[in-house]
Amino acid sequence: MKKIKIPKFKNEKIERAFWLKSDLSKHFKSSDFERASFPNLKPSSQPISLRLPSHLLNRVKEHANELDMPYQSLIKQYIANGVAD
Repeated sequence: MKKIKIPKFKNEKIERAFWLKSDLSKHFKSSDFERASFPNLKPSSQPISLRLPSHLLNRVKEHANELDMPYQSLIKQYIANGVAD
């Protein structure tokens, strides 16, 4: 395998273009890599708009209050449980 020569980059855009056109399979094999863990990496989230009937939102807020948790977290939990099935 050839050792890759990595140039000095003037900016991130030029570096990104370099890595996009480079075929790293000529320089590395799968055994060269080690498993990595990122325990502090949080999944990205995206805000959405969701229209709910007022009475339903009030019930969710009441239930969240009983569980001593934010109602938005409870809604996320409900959605996660629903898609897990």
